Amino acid sequence: MKVRTIAFATFGGFLRNKVIILFCSLFLCVVLLMMFPLLGFKAVTNASNIENMQGMVLNEITIVMSMVSGFGSLLAAWAAADSLAGEIKSGTILAVMARPLRRWEFLAGKYLGVLMLMVIYAFALVGVASLLAWLGGQRFQTSLWTLVAYPFVRYAIWAAIAMLLATVLHPIFVIAVVAVLATLIPMVPFVTALSRFPNWLRLAVHLILPLTDVLSEQRFLTITRAALKPFPWTSHLTALAYGLDYALVCFLLAVMVFQYRNLSRD
Repeated sequence: MKVRTIAFATFGGFLRNKVIILFCSLFLCVVLLMMFPLLGFKAVTNASNIENMQGMVLNEITIVMSMVSGFGSLLAAWAAADSLAGEIKSGTILAVMARPLRRWEFLAGKYLGVLMLMVIYAFALVGVASLLAWLGGQRFQTSLWTLVAYPFVRYAIWAAIAMLLATVLHPIFVIAVVAVLATLIPMVPFVTALSRFPNWLRLAVHLILPLTDVLSEQRFLTITRAALKPFPWTSHLTALAYGLDYALVCFLLAVMVFQYRNLSRD
């Protein structure tokens, strides 16, 4: 009950947060800007160029969804870091913790509030992707639940990492760290880059860094039936279980650090 109360209070606070309102505004601007080229593609599509148009539509949607998904990672990190740091900076956490409330319950409520926000964002992401595909005269050939589950688990990871970092860092620095990691991890071939290093170092990198490319729905997402390849449920289960396990470990580490955190104003 205590965790649920904090979660709903945290989620309600997000709806009035100016930074989050800015994120939502950018989200809508990107969607509106991308409607026009996709409508143009749809207008010139005919039987002779349908395959080329499908490729162009998919490329446009991939660019947009990568951008919007990246916004989501930063949003999850900011929401998690700011919800914790804001309570400490304002001093309201002292009044909250004066009640019969354990520190892990407080942190769990904050984290659940962030997840409530991000599940809405994940559904919005799917809605935007479906809308853009429809405007381009195409449709996705994959289960909609995967388009919600994969980004949501990614956001759960970044929120947990941000909450861990926020116990010792200012939210601005947390966002900087998450932005760098979220940008570099999918782009840098770590296996190749570390091939000259000892096995223990390569193993440490794989254990410490969140391999979010494993949770990329672009591995199986397509809007052309001819290019559709079967993606077994065991692969989905393995990828999502990895992400949830990583998020849980980071959250537990945040709880452990938060137990010894000075709650007075910085």
